[in-house]
Amino acid sequence: MAARNDRQAPDAEAQGGGVQSVDRALQILEIIARQGDAGVSEIAEEMGVHKSTVSRLVGSLLGRELVRQNSERGKYQLGFGILRLASSVPGRLSVVRAASEVLEGLAAQYKETVNLAVLRSNFAVNVDQAMGPSTLATYDWVGSLTPLHATSSGKVLLAALPTNERDTIFKGVGLPARTPRTVTNRAQLEKQLLDVTRQGYAVVHEEFEIGLTAVAVPIFSHLGTVIAAVSISGPNFRFSPEEQPGLIDGLREAGMAISTRMGYQRR
Repeated sequence: MAARNDRQAPDAEAQGGGVQSVDRALQILEIIARQGDAGVSEIAEEMGVHKSTVSRLVGSLLGRELVRQNSERGKYQLGFGILRLASSVPGRLSVVRAASEVLEGLAAQYKETVNLAVLRSNFAVNVDQAMGPSTLATYDWVGSLTPLHATSSGKVLLAALPTNERDTIFKGVGLPARTPRTVTNRAQLEKQLLDVTRQGYAVVHEEFEIGLTAVAVPIFSHLGTVIAAVSISGPNFRFSPEEQPGLIDGLREAGMAISTRMGYQRR
């Protein structure tokens, strides 16, 4: 029995070394992706390993075309093998699929209606929803087109657009008042959008519908662009996101969780 255990030990050690090598190779890819290109010395310094270790792993990545060497600078960049791996994913990642479980968790935790919205044809369209347990949270918003300037999700989506794209939208649909509290002044709206970008969330009180308050945060793609917004909404008499401890931070974390599933790397 002892002899057999002795024979198995090197296998276990090799297996552990193999896992470590895989982990280090992934670290190298992440460093190169983050920096755009990197040399053996700087990779080794960041990872805290010997340059020979990095050279060996980079050689394997080169063989798989996961990295390539810049002939002018001698540094390494991501290779076309990465694209082949990415193209093997069936279809494009669906933000609805990625968000579904998170939406349900938010609705259960905060007991209000949670919506996922994307930008379509100058409007925010709700593409998924999770209902809170309250009997008042019964309206189905899925498929509804809502004005960008009067909703929390819409303001998150607007804040991510360049000024010229916002110009095009407002020329097409204007800034109509949905309630007496709707912001219809462009300069005032632009100031709010700057706040949304700075704070990372948008809150609206009765701008879209009297008695309705909502808060939304962005969802990012793997490229770091805003592709959707997730919101929580509820009646004014019980829902005040700025005053509810932890709600905005919890919504931010939920947005980041969905973004991570979409390939976004937190910076």
